[in-house]
Amino acid sequence: MRRYFNVELASEQFFWLDGSGLDAEPEPETDCEWSDDEVTDSSVISEEESEEQEPQTPPRCATRRSAKRKRRWGTDCSRTPRVQTAEPGLRSKPWRTEQDWDTGPTESKFQPLRIPGLQVHTLYPLTAKDLFSLYFSADTVKTICTHTNKNAAINKERGKKYKWIDIEPEDLYKFFGLLFFTTLVQLPNLQDYWKQNHVLSVSIPSKVMTRERFRTILWNIHLSDPEADVVNDSKKGTPSYDKLFKVRPLYDDILNACQAYFHPRRELAVDERMVATKTKTCKSQYMTDRPTQRGIKFFVLTESCSGYTVNFQIYTGKAATVSENGLAYDVVMNLISPSSLGTGYHLYMNIFYTSPKLFLDLASMKFGACGTYREGGKECPGDGKNALTKKSRRGSFRWIREGPLLFVKWMDTHEVSVCSTIHSAYSGETVTRKMKDRDGCLTERDIPYPTPISAYNKYMSGVDLSDQLIQYYSTLRKSACWYKTILLHFLDIASTNAFILHREISSIKKVQPMTHKDFMVELLCQLCGVDNSGVPQSRKTSHVPVPIASTIDPSQKATKGRLKCKHCLENNKRSDTPWKCEACDVALFFPTRISCFCTISGSVG
Repeated sequence: MRRYFNVELASEQFFWLDGSGLDAEPEPETDCEWSDDEVTDSSVISEEESEEQEPQTPPRCATRRSAKRKRRWGTDCSRTPRVQTAEPGLRSKPWRTEQDWDTGPTESKFQPLRIPGLQVHTLYPLTAKDLFSLYFSADTVKTICTHTNKNAAINKERGKKYKWIDIEPEDLYKFFGLLFFTTLVQLPNLQDYWKQNHVLSVSIPSKVMTRERFRTILWNIHLSDPEADVVNDSKKGTPSYDKLFKVRPLYDDILNACQAYFHPRRELAVDERMVATKTKTCKSQYMTDRPTQRGIKFFVLTESCSGYTVNFQIYTGKAATVSENGLAYDVVMNLISPSSLGTGYHLYMNIFYTSPKLFLDLASMKFGACGTYREGGKECPGDGKNALTKKSRRGSFRWIREGPLLFVKWMDTHEVSVCSTIHSAYSGETVTRKMKDRDGCLTERDIPYPTPISAYNKYMSGVDLSDQLIQYYSTLRKSACWYKTILLHFLDIASTNAFILHREISSIKKVQPMTHKDFMVELLCQLCGVDNSGVPQSRKTSHVPVPIASTIDPSQKATKGRLKCKHCLENNKRSDTPWKCEACDVALFFPTRISCFCTISGSVG
């Protein structure tokens, strides 16, 4: 940097001369290289005024930066002027007030493909397990059992030292029931649920299955074919690689069930949901502005009135190919489908998703939309004539309509900005707020409440309701495997949606529904096979003696139709018997030693 200036350089620096002397005239603003430092709004100054206006000397700091750029990049290098992100037509429009009348948009008729509400026959009574089994059906559970048994066999071959018995669907339902039990009765550690003669002792888990059995199922549970996992892992780095392959079978089954057994009403809400996990994979995200800062992100479509989860999508990180419309646009378009929902739905979303392009494209599909938007966002109006200021009184609002798009700003404790293709600007609604009088006292006053903001606050709470219902009795626990975390969240979605279906059925039959807690208690009891008192339910078969050789050729009954009596063996005696207990399926001496049958059947049953 030079410490001394000659006359010519000083003139250039302070009088904006391009080396032509003190008497040279400044260049027009349109050709100057510092045009990116000051932006003139072409919508405010007309062309005639700009032609008559004489160019002014730029600020001293801008002149110095301009000279430095010339010396660094050369005189032929210029930067593109900075432009406003909003459309010129919207920026030139003045903001209207509550005194101006808004005609409102042309609303699309609500035409769902099915009758909104429950899509299950209610002729026969449905228990909590029946409703839960709509999402975790017998085929789905059987598939999980097959993959889990295969995964356990692989682990045994690798040298794992634990006892394993192949699980059946009944075992897996009991496992799910114990997971729900841990949400209702929370203890510090998983081992505490099987403690005996302790202040923290509980009786249910040990009656359902042993601790080691529960732990081995938890270690080995697998949702996909382990052999197919190896094939998919070999495709990493290619377009055919599926990041969600380990949960894909259950993912598809749960998603199809959510859409099959309930058809949403008109108002829907779109938002993201964070499932807490500290597993560091490409699927885990970190968001500082969320209560759950680290976890797996779900994009969720819920019904606003009930909180029912209609559709969801798991975010797996940045895609290999960048969409020209952006992530938020693609998420909303993937969550809705006119072929499965119908038309005329109203979507409510937050600031992350809202954009004029998305709203216009949704309007062309006969979907209405409403959501908060970012100030100064692309194609959104700026602070034009008659805009709100920091000194605007509470309750005042401004609006601009551009075709089907309505932009509303409302002053509450802070400025709220909402865009909508559904509503008119104001329909006379008011809301009560506490405001200070001139003497400093707080009094309640009714202030104007713009229609889009009122509807947004009412229907956007559907996502909050869904999250709230899930968090009440969430099965989520710490896990080192991301797919197990997703499995637990699928259990939460299934149990919550099942409870919402129960309320729908109760409403149809005009009976009082169970509370959420009572529903979860009934669900875990039916899954675990115990009654409300914790006593295991009796088997359907009775303790009666039946012949062992009922299916054997009569000529061989004397040899093949006999087994050792279990009770006699326990007493170091050898007795062969042709009888067994039908319920216990053990050989017992009967009728000559009836005490054997009574003793063993009573203890086993």
